[in-house]
Amino acid sequence: MINDILLNVQKPGRYIGGEPNSIVKDKSKVDVRFAFCFPDTYEVGMSHLGMKIIYSLINSLEWAWCERVFAPWGDMEQQMRDNRIDLYGLESGDSLKEFDIIGFTLLYEMSYTNVLNMLDLAGVPVLARDRHRLNQLVVAGGPCACNPEPMCDFIDLFILGDGEEVTVELLELYRKHKAMGSDKSTFLRAAAEIGGIYVPSLYDVSYNADGTVEAVRPLDGVPATVRKRIVADLDNCFYPDKFVVPFIDVVFDRAVEEIYRGCIRGCRFCQAGYIYRPIREKSAEVAGAQAHCLCRNTGYDDLSLLSLSTSDYSQLEPLLDQLLDWTKEEKIGLQMPSLRIDNFSEQLMNKIQAVKRAGLTFAPEAGSQRLRDAINKNISEEDILSTCRMAFEGGYTAVKLYFMMGLPTETMEDIEAIAALAQKIVDLYYSLPSRPKGKSVSVSVSCATFVPKPHTPFQFEAQDTAESINEKQAHLREMIHTRKIQLSLHESPTSRLEAVFARGDRRVGKVIYSAWRKGCRMDSWGEYFDSDKWSAAFDECGLSPEFYANRRRDFDEINPWDHIDYGISKKFLICQDKLAYEGRTTPNCRQQCAGCGAAVYGEGLCVEKR
Repeated sequence: MINDILLNVQKPGRYIGGEPNSIVKDKSKVDVRFAFCFPDTYEVGMSHLGMKIIYSLINSLEWAWCERVFAPWGDMEQQMRDNRIDLYGLESGDSLKEFDIIGFTLLYEMSYTNVLNMLDLAGVPVLARDRHRLNQLVVAGGPCACNPEPMCDFIDLFILGDGEEVTVELLELYRKHKAMGSDKSTFLRAAAEIGGIYVPSLYDVSYNADGTVEAVRPLDGVPATVRKRIVADLDNCFYPDKFVVPFIDVVFDRAVEEIYRGCIRGCRFCQAGYIYRPIREKSAEVAGAQAHCLCRNTGYDDLSLLSLSTSDYSQLEPLLDQLLDWTKEEKIGLQMPSLRIDNFSEQLMNKIQAVKRAGLTFAPEAGSQRLRDAINKNISEEDILSTCRMAFEGGYTAVKLYFMMGLPTETMEDIEAIAALAQKIVDLYYSLPSRPKGKSVSVSVSCATFVPKPHTPFQFEAQDTAESINEKQAHLREMIHTRKIQLSLHESPTSRLEAVFARGDRRVGKVIYSAWRKGCRMDSWGEYFDSDKWSAAFDECGLSPEFYANRRRDFDEINPWDHIDYGISKKFLICQDKLAYEGRTTPNCRQQCAGCGAAVYGEGLCVEKR
């Protein structure tokens, strides 16, 4: 039946499976079947390192089989519904209904309706309360799980933090209870005892008259707070020696080597910089060997080093020396995203372009020094210009800069400073006698809308209103007077929803469910996003998006996620938020421990500093 409909859809390669390095097992010889569901398209999901790791990890267990499942595009969804074809695993072609555990990774808040839609496409009840048997257990993890509350109506349990160790523990427990014939409630109560597992049905939430959270009460003796899990030793942690190689182009189609987790910087808006603490590094020897193995086993001729801030990796120089020994000879391009302006050296630049030269990307985040200090970016305009000078003199002609709009304490002068900084970079290029002759400069300015995120110092802040963001975007466009500067702006309606889901409580689940019933899905894609349907869903549920997105929160307010412990103390976040308004910066973790709380894990840089 699948083959009959593939000729009626775009990119049938998304739905056929059978790619090199995909794993097929005899389902009669495994005890636990796990569906790793990515709530977006194949092209996006196949670029996700987390899926590659967990897929290979589970399949390394003789008694378990992990398959991949992606959200179908609209044309395929329509064909599936018209022909009554269930959403299926790519390896076996079996419906999701036949799996023991259905796992979702929550990378982006705007994918939430896709989770509901994928369950419905497989005939699996969308609401957790309607799933009574032990099989078809729906679990979720990923960065958005740091505030799981908006998705609690749909997910049976959440995996918090690093997934490699806790996933195996969870599957082993499931295997045991499946053999015992346990019911779902018995298993969930046992799962709640595993560190890093949050079972929302075992917690009761009450609300004050003003709509804020009154209390989160644990039931049946479960822990009052649930702390995320971390993997302490990245050298000995599981890492794949091969990836599934797609038949079609995907977003990031290359070998990927993770070099460390966490970030020494303390940018006050950046959720990843806090929820992945403490900082843990992989040794250069292990990273280099893994990278070479991946390239050999996949045939990729591009390799990317993955981290939150690659140039902050303490062993970067020896790692690059090791990689260049074979990437040059084997004609493999080396990608290094997430570079910092303040430690980008000429030596590093020369090594990057030794194999293949591409444009450089940096993130000043704010145009003015005052605002960069407020957000704790810890870079100066001199750092930015000197780095661009070095790049231009080294032969680069293209620079991409990432900024944010709507940051706390921002004024219109800060918006003007974005355009002024970009113009200074253009002028700098043409002032250099050693610039590449006969080539013009290209400065790309990408400007996203600030979204207050849980577990960050700015979790208390109000998001700018849509009217204010539109005014600032219009003003920034007016301030740019040359075609040498290309401006890209993020749409604010999706940013507001992102803020609602990021800081939402359990009541927001009703809105997600209502919007999905009205046809919302693929909300991160402009051709699908429907603001009117979302507005109608909020009205239907009697909730205001402004209450979640555009309201500053008191420091003593109970947040919906306060019972979820990511190792960062609320006291520290409050202190950092106050420092933003004083324009005071905090040194990075290698310079001085700021006492964020991540030392509670007793691992990584937190211990090394002591």
